[in-house]
Amino acid sequence: MEYLEFLAAKYRDISAAFLTAHPAWLFIIADVLKTVAMMSVVMLIGGLILSWVERKQSAIMQDRIGANRADILGIRLLGVVHNLADAAKGILKEDFIPPKANPFLHTLAPFLAVSTAVVAFAVLPFGGDVTVLGQVIPLTIAPLPVGLFFVWAMMGIGVYGVILAGYVSNNKYSTLGALRASAQVISYEVVSGLTVLGALLIYQTVDLRQMVAWQGGHSLSQIPGLHWLPGWLPAWGVFLQPVGFILFFVATIVEMKRIPFDLPEGESEIIGYNIEYSGMKFMLFMMSEFVESLLFAWVIVLIFFGGWDLPGLKLGAFGVDASLFSHAIPYAIGVGLAAASMALKIVFFLWLQMLIRWSLPRVRYDQLMNLGWKIMLPIALVNLVITAALALLV
Repeated sequence: MEYLEFLAAKYRDISAAFLTAHPAWLFIIADVLKTVAMMSVVMLIGGLILSWVERKQSAIMQDRIGANRADILGIRLLGVVHNLADAAKGILKEDFIPPKANPFLHTLAPFLAVSTAVVAFAVLPFGGDVTVLGQVIPLTIAPLPVGLFFVWAMMGIGVYGVILAGYVSNNKYSTLGALRASAQVISYEVVSGLTVLGALLIYQTVDLRQMVAWQGGHSLSQIPGLHWLPGWLPAWGVFLQPVGFILFFVATIVEMKRIPFDLPEGESEIIGYNIEYSGMKFMLFMMSEFVESLLFAWVIVLIFFGGWDLPGLKLGAFGVDASLFSHAIPYAIGVGLAAASMALKIVFFLWLQMLIRWSLPRVRYDQLMNLGWKIMLPIALVNLVITAALALLV
């Protein structure tokens, strides 16, 4: 045992010496580990857990038999067997392509829809910077200084997958669903973009990591007129832009095409951009919605809820000092609290999306357009003007 411990210590020393002398390999290893970790989380949550949660939550809320009490050969596993059955059905079911459809474009559409949503996670941070062997490593796969713009660009490209799916299916009902989706997503991207501009005027950056750092580095007591608040209460975006947060949250639900705004998939009207899809292609469209749910919940937490910031928690140099309400705590516990804080915030918004999904009826298409252009857009413009005026005066 002592010999094995000696070999392990020797291996650590040699590895540390090599990585210190060749820092490029340290960054390569770090990038691989970050990519594997992030994609594992996205695929696990977007491809499995959210599908199970949607069934389970709907079953409990609406007292459905389905995933709540049904079993396969007497095995329930809290409804997990339904996900396994779905995966098998998606793999084994016939891949039908309409005779007059373009086979290549018909296959490309679902991959375009899901891949753009997955790629957007490359710029989403899941923590601050850490120092390893003297090198600063950001806990982001690709720490772009314009990370927020990259997310919007990927989501803008993703809508092409939906439009393409409806158009190349050579089905008038699919085309109607694609037209609905394009008008819906583009309309509410205008609202969400104007809403985020208010937060950008406050943070003075489009770097998602810097947004979190700004919220954690300021307190509400520093805001004029709020000096009476406790100093540990952080200046999260939701407190500074409450109207913007509400508008942004509603706009993201519309962009995800989820109930009550699932007009492109109006099953009762037999209109849907994906009605000519089956098997794994159909499941990829479903998976893209779940991945977008996780993506937008993550973005909301970063912009409006301080990301991994936790009120009263301060993390100093990596592995050196940490405090909770000015009381020293082990650094590992501080990191765990920060990670748990961000995870719980994301889980809350995922749960809230599901709650809305199974609580509200679908709106009409004219109501959806009126909400976006006649109500939310003017409110977003007024909110932006007021925020800009206050930013100049303060």
